[in-house]
Amino acid sequence: MPIQEAYDAVLERLITARRQANLTQREVSALMDRPHTFLSKCESGERSIDVVELLQLAGIYKKPISYFLR
Repeated sequence: MPIQEAYDAVLERLITARRQANLTQREVSALMDRPHTFLSKCESGERSIDVVELLQLAGIYKKPISYFLR
C-alpha cells in the first residue's frame, strides 16, 4: 500500500474514533492542550501526527494503538 494511502486510512480511523467517542475536534484539541485548530489540521492531512500524539489520541478515544495502524 502506498504511504499516502496508508496515512489516509489512519486519518479515517482517527475521525471515526473521535466520532465514536462523541467528541468534537475542539474538545480533543483542548484535552491535548493544543490550539483549537490542531485536530482539524491533523484530520485534514494539513498537519502530520507524530507517534506521541497518536498515543495521546488513542488514550483519549480509549482505543488500542493497533486500531489506528491495522
